[in-house]
Amino acid sequence: MFRKFKPGDWVRIKGEETSPQMKVLKYVPKKLPFSQKSYADTLVECVWYNQAKRHLGVFNQNQLIKILNGGGLFKA
Repeated sequence: MFRKFKPGDWVRIKGEETSPQMKVLKYVPKKLPFSQKSYADTLVECVWYNQAKRHLGVFNQNQLIKILNGGGLFKA
């Protein structure tokens, strides 16, 4: 599967207008249960801030949509 985002891209969850804008940190390889091989690059680790607290989350890339005008984590 191809990667939709690159580190530094601004994204939000599809269909949720109130979801926070998040910054893509990296792709997280998914491992097979009884093997050391990774088989999918569809999980994306993102960071966002809410009331001065840093949050991390891992999302499937198909749940996210790219924001063209991200503007940064904090708005003036």
